[in-house]
Amino acid sequence: MKKSALPDPFAAARLREGIGHMNDQGDPVTMILRLKDLRKTAHNYKTFQSGATPGRIVVPSEVNIRDTRQIPFELDPPEHTAYRAAVEAWFRRPLEEGYARALTRQIETLVDEVLQGDTVEVVSAFALPLQSRALTLLLNIPEAEADTWIAWGTHVFRSEGVALDGEKANILYDYIDEQIDRAIADPGEDLYSVLLASEVNGKPLTREEVRGVMILTFAGGRDTLINAITNSVAYFAEHPESLNRLRTEPEILNRAVEELVRYFAPLTHIGRVVTRDAEVCAHAVRADSRVSLCWASANRDAAAFDKPDEIVLDRKLNPHVSFGFSHHNCLGATHARQLLRTLVATLAEKVASIELLDHRDNVEDLDQFKRKVGFDSLTVRFHAR
Repeated sequence: MKKSALPDPFAAARLREGIGHMNDQGDPVTMILRLKDLRKTAHNYKTFQSGATPGRIVVPSEVNIRDTRQIPFELDPPEHTAYRAAVEAWFRRPLEEGYARALTRQIETLVDEVLQGDTVEVVSAFALPLQSRALTLLLNIPEAEADTWIAWGTHVFRSEGVALDGEKANILYDYIDEQIDRAIADPGEDLYSVLLASEVNGKPLTREEVRGVMILTFAGGRDTLINAITNSVAYFAEHPESLNRLRTEPEILNRAVEELVRYFAPLTHIGRVVTRDAEVCAHAVRADSRVSLCWASANRDAAAFDKPDEIVLDRKLNPHVSFGFSHHNCLGATHARQLLRTLVATLAEKVASIELLDHRDNVEDLDQFKRKVGFDSLTVRFHAR
C-alpha cells in the first residue's frame, strides 16, 4: 500500500449497521457512517443540535478547555442564520482578484524556497507556514504576524501525546483577547475591527461573540488545512503522473481539488447533541446523548461514489461532505478551496517530481475505529522542472 493512501476503517460497519460507537471522555458518541443518513441528520437541527454546551459538539469534546461558544458554528437556526449572514461576505473575500494575487504570491514564494533547499519536513516547514501566512490574508493583517502562530506548532489545542491541552488553548485565547483590545483601542480594516463594528438583529456583537468567531477562525481551519496540504504533497510524490496530468490538463484543476478533499476528508467528524429520544439508521439514541456526522465515512460510501477508495482526478459527480453539509457548511470553505487550487496549480507549474523520504502517520483512535488522518511528519525533496 502506498504511503499516501488513507484506508477506510468504516467500510464494514457502514455496510452492516450504518453506525459506529466511541467513548469520548465518558461522553459516548454514536457515529453516523452513511451519506444519506448523515445528510438527513444534518438537516434536522431541531433534533440534532449544534447549540449545546460550548465545546460538546466537537469530537474530542472541548467542554473542559473552553466555555466560549464558537460562532456561528455552535448555533442553530434562526440564530445561526443571522450570525452567519453578518460574517459571510468577509469569508468570501478569497474570490476577490487582489486576495487571489496575494495568495498566489505567498504560495509561489514558499514553493520556490523549498525547491532551492534540500529536504523539507512538510508538516512543520511547509504546510504550517502556508496555512499561517494565508490566514493573515483572511484576517487582513500583516503577513509577519504568521510567525507568532507558526511558533505555536501545528495544533492549537493539543501538545505531543495529549489529546486536549488547556494550557496551550489559553495561549490562543489570551492572544485573541489582546488583539480584540488592540482593535477596540485602534480600529482598522482587519477582521477583529470589522466584527466589533458589526451588528446582528440590530445589536452590536458583544466582545464574547467576537471572541467566539475568532476562536473558530483560528481553530477551525488549522489542523484541517495542514492535513489537506500534507496529504496532497504525499499523493503527488507517489503519483507523479497526476501532477503531470494537471500540468497538461489545467481544466480539471477544480475537480481534482474537490476529489483530493473528498478522499482525504481532513476532518473525520463533528458532533450533534440529541434533543429528544430519536433514531438514526434504525438505532435508538437517547435525549442529551451525542451523535457525530462522520464525513470521512460518508465520503467513501459506495452508494454515492463510484470507486470510492480511489482518487479520480476528474470525478464529475462528487457530492462529498468534507466541508460539511446543510446550513453548517464550512464558513472557511472558500478560503480553503482557493488555497488548495492555488497550491496544486503552483506545484504542477514549478515541480517536476517530489521524492518521499520518510514519514510518520497520524492515526486517530476512535475506539471501534483507527483512522489515518494524515501525517505527524513527512520528509520529502522537491525537484524543480
